[in-house]
Amino acid sequence: MKRPDRLLSLILPAAALVLSLLALRPWARPAADLEAFSRLPVLQGGRVKPVDTLASSTLLMLSGRTQFAFRGRRISAVEWLLDTLTNPAQADLYPVFVLEDLELRGLLGLEKGGAKRLSFLDLEPHFQELRAQLERAEKVEPAARSRFQSAVLNLGERLSLYNSLKNTVQVAWTKDMPKEIESFLKAVKPGMAALHAHQSGGKSFNRKALDELGGYFERYQSLHQAAYFWPLPPLAGRQEWSSIGQGLLAVFQETHVHPAAPTWAQMSLAWRLSRREEFSEALLRYHAFLGSEAGGSLRWARYERWLNQAQPFYLGMMLYVAGLLCAFASWLAKPEALRGSAFRILVVAFILHTAGLTARMIIQGRPPVTNLYSSAVFVGWVAAGLAVLLEHRGRTNFGNVTAGITGFTSLVVAHHLANQGDTVEMMRAVLDSNFWLTTHVVTITMGYGGMFLASAFAHAAVLRAPFASWQDSTSRNLASMTYGTLCFSLLFSFAGTVLGGIWADQSWGRFWGWDPKENGALLIVLWVALILHARWAGYVRERGLMVMAIFGGVVTSFAWFGVNMLGVGLHSYGFMGKAFTALSAFIAAELLIMAAAVLPNLRQSKA
Repeated sequence: MKRPDRLLSLILPAAALVLSLLALRPWARPAADLEAFSRLPVLQGGRVKPVDTLASSTLLMLSGRTQFAFRGRRISAVEWLLDTLTNPAQADLYPVFVLEDLELRGLLGLEKGGAKRLSFLDLEPHFQELRAQLERAEKVEPAARSRFQSAVLNLGERLSLYNSLKNTVQVAWTKDMPKEIESFLKAVKPGMAALHAHQSGGKSFNRKALDELGGYFERYQSLHQAAYFWPLPPLAGRQEWSSIGQGLLAVFQETHVHPAAPTWAQMSLAWRLSRREEFSEALLRYHAFLGSEAGGSLRWARYERWLNQAQPFYLGMMLYVAGLLCAFASWLAKPEALRGSAFRILVVAFILHTAGLTARMIIQGRPPVTNLYSSAVFVGWVAAGLAVLLEHRGRTNFGNVTAGITGFTSLVVAHHLANQGDTVEMMRAVLDSNFWLTTHVVTITMGYGGMFLASAFAHAAVLRAPFASWQDSTSRNLASMTYGTLCFSLLFSFAGTVLGGIWADQSWGRFWGWDPKENGALLIVLWVALILHARWAGYVRERGLMVMAIFGGVVTSFAWFGVNMLGVGLHSYGFMGKAFTALSAFIAAELLIMAAAVLPNLRQSKA
């Protein structure tokens, strides 16, 4: 390689990385108090997480975004969460409820081309009709619900979540929570005295004091039940986190409230009244308290918040695209320099992909695959890693192309799956086994990755076919790589399926009948075995191998996503309308490509 080309192959990867970092860099740094608040640990969904994760995932569920514009200003997820917790009058103005279903929009009297995101106040006039529709939809079996009924239920769930948020730190519309806590503590002693007098059968007791204490008890009990997350860390010698309501009711058992509850009340009031200095002071006191009482949780929350800000998967997505563009450009000019640049960019993208995957494993304390989101990340990691390895060995540039496509596509799929909420969710008790998650789940997901990579190589061969012979050296190299990855997929799919059967037999006493997902995995094994036998027996050559490999991607996508929508089994994540549409479109497109592939290529038709 000439010196200018060598320099180009080094400069392009560096430029791609710098531009990607600049694209992710926030133009406006968050205020120091918001940044400090975003690092606070809270308990939600069965795990401790930073406020940053809670705010982003919750806003994503409601709005499909992690920030939004309001009156010419950009509102971050953390700022939105603070307003929702402490200042419902302001939060109710924010357009955070995304509505896309046309029939539901018609029910609410919205124009077809109007705003897709509405505020709580926009929806409030329609609550009576919405409540009636919710009652009707809840009576219908999930499998029989229409798209409209599913949309109504989804909106109802999001409104319920929003209401829980407003009643987490304080009862919604509370004007002065610190003052209320003072009044509550003053009412405890006379109220308890009246209660004891009443319980002992005495006729003379302070009815007013008893009623006042009973009112506080009911108020904070309802606050506990409504809470979306629990912000109070366990005190020395304990392990349980508490809601604000629990922390206040602790006075009945321990003669004092949780020491952090008044601090949350002070932060709440200061933020609602826009007293940022008081808010920062209360926040500093709370950070000091956490350092002494929950230092471990605070450190983990800081680490996860740092990961959220680093965004390795988004950065990896951009670099996968940059590497793919360089790979395409290498077929037009400077093949060696641009192929080398593409390879280096894709290696950096894969390293970032690996870093994000590893960080998630550290946070969760689990193997890499625990839910649908993490499976998408891991499948892409396997496919991209194998493609980079094959490119390093063969230097055909097709490894670059397939690494870019599989890496980017898988992270895009994962990004859309993140709309369902926290992606580092707790495991179901029945699946709570690191041994089986490592052996069965990871193994079979590696088989998915191998199958999708083989399908990607097959697509490259089919798209190239009209302009080249199936018998030239490049086509044979592609066939060889496809064959190798099919063997890889068969090995891991078969091993993972058998291990899944053993797990099922040990846990439930059944083998293939226990879950549709395992039957879907068996389909992959049978299809890949059919491809290999057809190849060995001479029934198919290069063209047939590629067509069958493309259909292998269809089989794998059905086993991966299709069976999740059947509504039964441990692997059922519910029917997802958008996912069903995307899966159907993908399968239809693949069938069209297969049909085109069996037609004679352009050279043969001219001959």
